[in-house]
Amino acid sequence: MSKSKQSQLYTLITVFFFWGFIAASNGIFIPFCKKHFSLTQFQSQLVDLTFYGGYFIGSLLLFIYSRINGNDLLNRIGYKKGIILGLFISTIGALAIIPSVNAGSFGFILTSFFIVALGFSLQQTSAQPYAVSLGTPETGAHRLNLAGGINSLGTTLGPIIVSYLLFGQLSGDGSASITSINQLYLIVAAMFTVMMIFFYITGTEHTPIEGESKEQEFGALKFPQLTLGMLAIFVYVGVEVSIQSNMGALLKLPEFGGYNESQLAPFISLYWGSLMIGRWTGAVSAFGLQKFTKQVLSVVVPFLAFGLILLVNKLNGNDISNMYIYALPILAMIIINWLSSEKQALSLILFSLLGLMAMLIGIFTTGQTAMYAFISGGLACSVLWPCIFSLAISGLGKFTGQGSAFLIMMIFGGAIIPPLQGYLADLPSIGIHQSYWIAVLCFGYLAFYGKKVQQILQKQGIDSNNTQESNH
Repeated sequence: MSKSKQSQLYTLITVFFFWGFIAASNGIFIPFCKKHFSLTQFQSQLVDLTFYGGYFIGSLLLFIYSRINGNDLLNRIGYKKGIILGLFISTIGALAIIPSVNAGSFGFILTSFFIVALGFSLQQTSAQPYAVSLGTPETGAHRLNLAGGINSLGTTLGPIIVSYLLFGQLSGDGSASITSINQLYLIVAAMFTVMMIFFYITGTEHTPIEGESKEQEFGALKFPQLTLGMLAIFVYVGVEVSIQSNMGALLKLPEFGGYNESQLAPFISLYWGSLMIGRWTGAVSAFGLQKFTKQVLSVVVPFLAFGLILLVNKLNGNDISNMYIYALPILAMIIINWLSSEKQALSLILFSLLGLMAMLIGIFTTGQTAMYAFISGGLACSVLWPCIFSLAISGLGKFTGQGSAFLIMMIFGGAIIPPLQGYLADLPSIGIHQSYWIAVLCFGYLAFYGKKVQQILQKQGIDSNNTQESNH
């Protein structure tokens, strides 16, 4: 790879970092909005509704454009220009948050988040194939694994950095000033602008995209593995986001520690860090290592990632002594990773059952046991996206691109399920603790899909444990 392409790749994976950084930071920003604007739990979850709704609308607009014009927008402008345009849109959204907060308008804040997400949708549609184009096709998966690992690093650091910017100079009373909010999103907008300028000055890499004929319109929907997989992606993104988005309200309960907004960052960080632990562990298999070496690294890597999470929290002045016990859920994840033997369908079933059991333990207990059980939902979620995605597009042939676009649209689950859980949490007869039955149902469906898709693919003569791989 040339130095020019190397520098472009390093800038590109920074974009992946910011997707994770902003998405995970919502777990800190949502409790702030709830307190600042005196919102119900349902209303506070509208942040996720607009954010992930922006992903859906952005993907839908690209799809409608291609239907009307007979070609893909990115085929006309190229992946790099698509990323630049997406960064420009996200910059506008980040800057718009500042006057929205100053005006005290929650509605304007939601609109601003929607604009940020529209930009992210275009960036994500462009960035993954662009990463593959920055080198040989044979090494494309390695670049995507690198980008996915950086994305997970963003989800881990985001809550801690945002919490420091909002509450770090305060006395810990859980309040954040308007000035600290303004500074945060000025920094975010500045970073978007720097990346946009860098992409612009390094020249344009145009990568053609094969267009689909009118005769192929919606042909992907005839495959049951895709239609059921679309619901699985919807449910997966929904439960991944909902667990942490409602966690701030859960941890405010006396039986869960009675934490205020300024004390949430270590737990939100550990949740998103759990996805990093699982993804880094899964990435061990991408480098063609000897079996014994892979087995050793599958134990060492997750605890190295856990150590990084502890170190970052320690450097931020957080007490990490009560986090050591989390090594037990990590050990359970390692055992399940061994049992799944890198088989896609089996991994989906076992990790979904891990998530289901973790949610049940959280529901039927309180205190640290319940808290860490809910957080360990991140370990369960960590490998589900590539499993679902690869199984859903298996056997689609010429409809693979169309099926992939439909699956990306299903990120919309992150816009629907968190507010649904928030609505249940507001009901006196249910409350925030029991609202996590939503997560139980989600993991239950994902386990069902893992078993069902095995049967579907077997009938089509496809090995469900040797499928294409993708990254989120």
